[in-house]
Amino acid sequence: MSDAPMTEAVEAGDTFAGAVADYSADKQAFHVPWGKAMMWIFLLSDTFIFSTFLIGYMTVRMSVQDPWPLTSEVFALSMGGEPIPLLLIAIMTFILITSSGTMAMAVNMGYRKEKEKTFWLMVATALLGASFVGMQMFEWTKLIVDEGVRPWYNPMGAAQFGSAFFMITGFHGLHVTGGVIYLLVVAFRVKNGFYERRGNNYEIVEIAGLYWHFVDLVWVFIFAFFYLW
Repeated sequence: MSDAPMTEAVEAGDTFAGAVADYSADKQAFHVPWGKAMMWIFLLSDTFIFSTFLIGYMTVRMSVQDPWPLTSEVFALSMGGEPIPLLLIAIMTFILITSSGTMAMAVNMGYRKEKEKTFWLMVATALLGASFVGMQMFEWTKLIVDEGVRPWYNPMGAAQFGSAFFMITGFHGLHVTGGVIYLLVVAFRVKNGFYERRGNNYEIVEIAGLYWHFVDLVWVFIFAFFYLW
């Protein structure tokens, strides 16, 4: 009697056992840490939300019958007695773009394990974000108190202007505020050696950077769609 069938059975058993061992060993096709993967999933879901807001805004803007206010005039800021169109918005945009630069440097310093520089760069990023939120509060106050704009009413034209403005910029402002708190928590954990005690891994700085760059990128789209259109 030939031993070939028995040999084939043993090889088949070994192959099956090997497959079971591979699938139960938590193998990864892409070596992405779970924290970074979860942040990417969160940012993807957030992209859908912001996209829905902007698409809804464009739909309302193109279908509304009442005249839409000129954003260059609504968001003008007086300097020397002369209104300068979108001055405050331009400053806010510059601040967020600058904060992306400081955040990128913080990530670089984190991977170099330069704790002090990482801390101060993250604090600088958070301060820039806080100044952005402060300017947004000034912008809201000006519209609500001085111009009389409400989510349901707008003395300068289409009532939908107020609802679109407060919804989109408010939702983004909440993201920036949450990001400032998040950056400060991570920064002070870097400073007190929290991540050194957990394997000297500064990957969380990059994860925080992903969130912050996303928030900045969303603002660029809001600036282009809402303020320039």
